[in-house]
Amino acid sequence: MNLESIETERLVVLATEYGMKIIGAIIIWIVGAWVIKKILQASRRVMAKSNYDVSLQKFLINLLNWSLKALLIITLLGTLGVSTTSFAAVIAAAGLAIGLALQGSLGNFAGGVLIMIFKPFKIGDLIEAQGELGTVKQIEIFTTKLIGLSNKEIIIPNGALSNGNIINYTTEGTRRVDLVFGVGYESDIKKTKEVLMTVLKQTPKVLETPEPTVNVLELADSSVNFAVRPWCKSEDYWAVYFEITESVKEALDAAGIEIPYPHQVEVKKGAKI
Repeated sequence: MNLESIETERLVVLATEYGMKIIGAIIIWIVGAWVIKKILQASRRVMAKSNYDVSLQKFLINLLNWSLKALLIITLLGTLGVSTTSFAAVIAAAGLAIGLALQGSLGNFAGGVLIMIFKPFKIGDLIEAQGELGTVKQIEIFTTKLIGLSNKEIIIPNGALSNGNIINYTTEGTRRVDLVFGVGYESDIKKTKEVLMTVLKQTPKVLETPEPTVNVLELADSSVNFAVRPWCKSEDYWAVYFEITESVKEALDAAGIEIPYPHQVEVKKGAKI
């Protein structure tokens, strides 16, 4: 047998051996992807029937998805002849370096876990955090997505979110609307309070309990300022805010109560000031 025949035979053996491994890996990938899809679908159904929180459902599904895909990749490498033992050692060795390089990402992952455990908010809640205000759209493994009041998407890392202050405007179901209106010093305080309280009581979305209040807040440089404090449902906050602001202006004008504003005095040429 000449050298050429030996090399040809060797190539055939290698092609057969590795070809079968590649074909096996492809089959495993196709079957594995199908199995993962079915497992995720089944998990969603189980969680839905068990009334799991929507935020927790999405978080656990994402975590399960990545875990199963990592397991599938390790299985594929084993099929291709890569030693899973040595591969695990490589992963462990690289894990430290990757962990140091991705401290922020690991912190975000830990933050996502803490959010799922303590549940300071859920999908649909209106929250203020990290200087942003918006409705929670989605809680993912590393980030939380909000929809801002102007319909912009806001993405906040879970690490910063879990370690910072969070104001949840939805939890209690009601909110107090804090408004301040100023009138002139010559205005009658009692009459002004009556006008303002009438506006609050005539605004449909203002709650009777807790009872709205109107009080003198401060004696400012050019006005007497009143603190107007109605209560409403959380979802009605801005509707109440804008409606009361407009109604107060109209009511004060109708009652002849002046709202102070800067006046410009025209000085004629040659006049002494």
